[in-house]
Amino acid sequence: MTAFLLDQPRDEASLRVAFSGNRIDRQAETRDDAAAARALESPEARLMVLGEGRLCLRVAGGNAFDPYFSRAEAETLGARLGEAVLLGHEGETPVLAIPSGIDPEALPEGIKAIDYRSVYVQGLIDRAALGALAQGAALVAWHQNHRFCGRCGGESEMRAGGYKRVCRACGREHFPRTDPVVIMLALRDEECLLGRGPHFAPGAVSCLAGFVEPGETIEAAVRREILEESSVSIGQVAYHASQPWPFPYTLMIGCYAEAKSSAIVVDENELEECRWFTRAEVRLMLEDRHPQGYRVPPGGAIANILIRDWAFSE
Repeated sequence: MTAFLLDQPRDEASLRVAFSGNRIDRQAETRDDAAAARALESPEARLMVLGEGRLCLRVAGGNAFDPYFSRAEAETLGARLGEAVLLGHEGETPVLAIPSGIDPEALPEGIKAIDYRSVYVQGLIDRAALGALAQGAALVAWHQNHRFCGRCGGESEMRAGGYKRVCRACGREHFPRTDPVVIMLALRDEECLLGRGPHFAPGAVSCLAGFVEPGETIEAAVRREILEESSVSIGQVAYHASQPWPFPYTLMIGCYAEAKSSAIVVDENELEECRWFTRAEVRLMLEDRHPQGYRVPPGGAIANILIRDWAFSE
């Protein structure tokens, strides 16, 4: 495993995952409490309208979709302008994300509200817009889930262009959170460990994954999660790539793990199947040609990147 990971220069694998193409200049040093309101006054402002895990898209003809709207257009889509989050600027153009309560079935003609996962899997918007979506969706979800102070229970209000909430009662400041999740491919000689959860589509398998717990290193989380789910013990752990994942505000941390044992005991609370796959099998899976119908996550998923980079590392 060491030779694969360290012996040669490699590209930045994180640039190949979905949701990583964000080109917005966040300009964090210039944010103040009026930043979002000022940005909304710009006639050039571009607004992403989000609601209930869906992104509003303008059908631009054929298979083309536009994720950005003007302020006036966003208002017709039920956008709550007072809850706008300033993502930053592309050049001189402000980009904002705004929640909407509009019924997806009541949208004007030519507008569709499509769930984030389908937007990504179907490639409906370009990499830069998909990266902006990851930022906007995470912030909008965080605000919706943190309207009240965790210390005193008082109502909080948005500040700093959407990058802070302040409790009106006790003054406590709250900042957006990102939940770290390790996702890892355990390796043993010419085999890798893949599993499937009960909610997976038929034949689908993926890397094992789990949340990093308080007081835990990434390496310790990798070892703990693999041991808990499969009973396989792990030695060396090496980071490979990361992926913003707006479900709702997660950072996937992709690693390779050196398996020190091979016997598998599946945690049936987490997985319905877990087994070793040879490199040859994995290559067939990546080409959707596995004789038993096994397949891996779609391109752009960090699991796919981990699996693919190992499978073709020779």
